[in-house]
Amino acid sequence: MALQLFGIPVSRGMAIGRAVILASARLDVAHYFIDPGTEDAEIERLRTARRAVREELDTLKADLPADAPAELAAFIDVHKMLLDDRQMALDTINWIQTRRYNAEWALTAQLEVISRNFEEMDDAYLRERIADVEQVVERLLRALRGSAGLARSASGDGDLVLVAHDISPADMLQFKAGVFRGFVTDVGGKTSHTAIVARSLDIPAVVGARVAGDLIRQDDLIIIDGDAGLLIVDPSPVILDDYRLRQQESLLARERLKRLKFTPARTLNGDAVELLANIEQPEDCVAALDAGASGVGLFRTEFLFMNRGGQLPDEEEQLEAYRRVLVAMQGRPVTIRTIDIGSDKPLDMVDYRDGEFTHLNPALGLRAIRYSLSDPAMFRIQLRALLRAARLGPLKVLIPMVAHASEIRQTFAEFDRARAELRESGTAFGPVEVGAMIEVPGAALALPLFLRHFDFLSVGTNDLVQYTLAIDRADESVSGLYDPLHPAVLNLLHQIIVQTQAAAGWKGRPTDISVCGEMAGDPVLTRLLLGMGLRSFSMHPAQILAVKQEVLRADAEKLAPLVQRVLQAFEPEEQQEALAALG
Repeated sequence: MALQLFGIPVSRGMAIGRAVILASARLDVAHYFIDPGTEDAEIERLRTARRAVREELDTLKADLPADAPAELAAFIDVHKMLLDDRQMALDTINWIQTRRYNAEWALTAQLEVISRNFEEMDDAYLRERIADVEQVVERLLRALRGSAGLARSASGDGDLVLVAHDISPADMLQFKAGVFRGFVTDVGGKTSHTAIVARSLDIPAVVGARVAGDLIRQDDLIIIDGDAGLLIVDPSPVILDDYRLRQQESLLARERLKRLKFTPARTLNGDAVELLANIEQPEDCVAALDAGASGVGLFRTEFLFMNRGGQLPDEEEQLEAYRRVLVAMQGRPVTIRTIDIGSDKPLDMVDYRDGEFTHLNPALGLRAIRYSLSDPAMFRIQLRALLRAARLGPLKVLIPMVAHASEIRQTFAEFDRARAELRESGTAFGPVEVGAMIEVPGAALALPLFLRHFDFLSVGTNDLVQYTLAIDRADESVSGLYDPLHPAVLNLLHQIIVQTQAAAGWKGRPTDISVCGEMAGDPVLTRLLLGMGLRSFSMHPAQILAVKQEVLRADAEKLAPLVQRVLQAFEPEEQQEALAALG
């Protein structure tokens, strides 16, 4: 009889295959006391394993394919940083020296201490980072016992799915080679690194399935429904045939979407719609062009700054990254956001100032433009690199989380200082348009101030929803309340779009406005946003063709009055009826 298990859906699609069980390397660790006088030899054994894992991670990063998601390299760097953590190494050695634990026992003992510290943290996102520590320890344990990589022993040569307590993002590199069709983990959440990589690789995945590792046996036939968060173990022939048909239909639908790459994005009534790509590394431009993006709507520069042990990128390194994006996009417009460190994107997990680690950056604290303005020298390094890069193509600079007139004045003053410094040094630079992200309700309600100063606006719906509803989107205990369709969010978004369009008359020229949050890449919401008047969407490259299909099928003129019904619906049932009318 088929067994059904439920978890958290983190990556859409369906996978069917035989189970490969990846047992935790900690389950079979030998525990014994070493002989007196052999402590140094045991410590050297640990150091040898550490060097082996360092080489393994370096090789993994060097062998990343050119089209690999940028997140993979970043997550490998996180593991290298944890591997080189001096305090963790010293504490592990202390177990060997004072207790005469063998190296494996010392590692797992120290992991338990670290785990308890993480469990006491209030921040859900940071609590999830214990998974990264666990994955590094498991690599060390495998190196200590003379093994490395994932062990596989499923029968047959068919498709395989991986079942594990947790999976390292680095280990997931095997998915690129087509070894596994999907994966299931006992732990994890939507904000875990593994979930993020799964979405980037477009692999069906379910995490947080709790007892899956205990109930699923080696070589069991499994269906992973990444849309519903459902696992079906040993399905009946009828269920299996049904899912195989659904899987085939899904693959055919994706192939059909590829035919739209060169089709201009226009609604049925003739309105041109701009479909831009969100990227995190210069290498992501390949995927953006493959999807037919008309430009880059958001280049997240913080990934240039993270996981560097406090050694921030200098002007030349930043210039090279920006140059690569502008050249790769072949004259298409590129919007680069200044550093948005803080909240769920901390700088090396903590704030690094004056050579030492200080406080954490919460969502309501020192983040985004506040962080940049608190360190004008660092900010101007980025601004100078951006201004120099502007000679290579059409460049826009986007300022995140602006909320106050004083921040606007300070930002433009730093631009002026950066230009003056470049002139003084005789360095050439180009013109840039400067825009603001509207992601704080206070900014949305004071929109005339922003329209007066900025050339364009971009709505960051992820944070706008979070701040409007007072929901920490990284906290799974309240994640069910995170609702982009909340009436307050929709009315605020509509107000931003309408006011920006109306500003064209008194400002003398139109101010561009786009949406660059998750809402922009959700095909279910495309008609709603078109009906609000939005004509510029920025999203992950993998979402562009699906959104384009919705654009091509939509008549924006007919959608506008239907959207008014949605905006006036405050009860869930009324809203669902109004949304259904959009088609």
